[in-house]
Amino acid sequence: MDTNRMTAGGMVIVAATAMLAVAMPSDAQEWTPAPEQLADTYPAPAYSPYAGRTFPERPLWGDTHLHTGQSMDAGGFGARLTHEDAYRFARGEEVVASSGQPVRLSRPLDWLAITDHSDGMGMIIDALAQNPAVTRFEQGRRWSDGFRAGGQEAVDTALNLIGTVSQGEVDPELFSSYMPGARRFATIWSDNLRTAERFYDPGVFTPMLGFEWTSLVAGNNMHRNVIFRDGPARAGQIVPMVMTPPWGSPDPMDLYAYLEAYEEKTNGAALALAHNGNLSNGLMFPVDTRFDGSEVTQEYVEARAKWEPLYEITQIKGDGEAHPFLSPNDEFADYYNWDVGNLDLSEAKTADMLAREYAREGLKTGLALEAQFGTNPYKIGLVGSTDSHTGLVTAEEENFFGKHTGYEPSSERMQHPFMKSENGELFAWQMLASGLAAVWAEENTRESIFDAMARKEVYASTGPRITVRFFAGWDFEESDLNSRIPATVGYAKGVPMGADLMAPPNGAEAPTFMVAALRDPIGANLDRVQIVKGWLNEDGTTEEKVYDVAWSDGRKADEDGKVSAVGNTVDVASASWTNTIGTAELAAIWTDPDFDPARPAFYYTRVLEIPTPPWYVYDAYRYGIEIPEGAPTSQQERAYTSPIWYTPN
Repeated sequence: MDTNRMTAGGMVIVAATAMLAVAMPSDAQEWTPAPEQLADTYPAPAYSPYAGRTFPERPLWGDTHLHTGQSMDAGGFGARLTHEDAYRFARGEEVVASSGQPVRLSRPLDWLAITDHSDGMGMIIDALAQNPAVTRFEQGRRWSDGFRAGGQEAVDTALNLIGTVSQGEVDPELFSSYMPGARRFATIWSDNLRTAERFYDPGVFTPMLGFEWTSLVAGNNMHRNVIFRDGPARAGQIVPMVMTPPWGSPDPMDLYAYLEAYEEKTNGAALALAHNGNLSNGLMFPVDTRFDGSEVTQEYVEARAKWEPLYEITQIKGDGEAHPFLSPNDEFADYYNWDVGNLDLSEAKTADMLAREYAREGLKTGLALEAQFGTNPYKIGLVGSTDSHTGLVTAEEENFFGKHTGYEPSSERMQHPFMKSENGELFAWQMLASGLAAVWAEENTRESIFDAMARKEVYASTGPRITVRFFAGWDFEESDLNSRIPATVGYAKGVPMGADLMAPPNGAEAPTFMVAALRDPIGANLDRVQIVKGWLNEDGTTEEKVYDVAWSDGRKADEDGKVSAVGNTVDVASASWTNTIGTAELAAIWTDPDFDPARPAFYYTRVLEIPTPPWYVYDAYRYGIEIPEGAPTSQQERAYTSPIWYTPN
């Protein structure tokens, strides 16, 4: 790729009120502000604008959702990487993937949470070793033989194991050796904590302790990842919760009770975040009835609001922001939606399920439930993560090692479906090389990262390391964008992503928003910045609207406020693109033109890159193979900030 083109693009500052967008000078060095503007731009008491700063200065990039060969399904599919391998890779070292290929990240991550499945912890290790604790059972012997056979037989065996667990049909005596109360279960958890502590380098790299509670009811995905604020001294006082009775429960209310008991016992802190709502078949964001037919109650909404401050909006198994069926006026809603069925395709998807699966609709539902119960259970910050089952956090298109070891790079990985049943099919190319979580933490430590998560000052990316600032207040103005450090004014005059908008001062007519986005330094230029608004009507219904607030290349918004497509420089034959369109930076001050002070609302930012090639276009170029029929040859990667909420009174 042309290096000069990759680094080209001056700063574009856009002020937008209602549908008006005005471009500022593209070269910031040619613009000289007036003295009175400088006073507003650099309000610090010291000459140095960086002295005395206490707010987060850069996003810390990580993953809340990674599996190693220790997870039953990952190990069954052929993953052999350990926790140590995963940490080494995440902090920038080269490792050898389970498929025998050397692999390395373009840049290290700042932090990582390994969240292996808690159910059956250690069983796959013993199955591969032909341990009699597994092989004396018919199921265990069959799985052990299949896993060790390798190839397609191992893949089929892993799918059988997933289906067996999903349907609650594992031999209980076999499972009992790998569940809470068993020595094997406890020692593996203890070993995991010790390994994480060896790699903890405060200020450089932080292993966050956690696990995945894999709640499944008839294949419907209600998984949650648990993240601890603490180190081994506290987290080692407990063992992970599982979802399989009688050792555990698939009910989120029981998970919340587990988290509360942990905090009471250890004086520590923990949180949960849900993922894969698109595979829950309508169970992720209940409106009136929960997964077991019980009512949504005051107790439920308060517990969920307390223990689940975050939601995983994008990952390998599809993007979960929006769906065209729910958001027909959003031309960017159709981004790798997995809408065929549930986790194991044992039940087909129906249209009535979708509203209880996608994050934007969940945010809207939360407003309605708050009006009913006084608490919003879906007041969620947004993160992205991989859900990779390879031990490798690979969210870059040209460096994508797939969902599991069977889909690590090869000329054959697109030749068979990722999942198929009588209810439908998901193709290999539909795996999304996504995503990453960005955290606005003051420092790279467990405590600081967790605290940023808890206050929801986080955002999601489908892979590129786009920097995004998003603030809301009542008196932001165009001159607030004059500085190269907009956060100074943002924190002084408003609140950041994840927060609640302050009460309006006397005379304020509508909230103002400051948003600034900077492209990934080694990635694609930016197309546009959008603000997505959802609100609650007086009659209890909800609505949404997407506003283009800043964009590149001098395009004009039409009478409906829509901006035309940015163009496309993707060269499919060479799996490349050029940064001759778009821009490196976009920023805007925007005032909500449709604000009603009586109506609750939320606002979040979506930043779109210019089109770039998906991972399978790189595969086609490198292996000389055909791109599958129906697979798009370009995509617009994106970032989603956590919302900011407005509540009357």
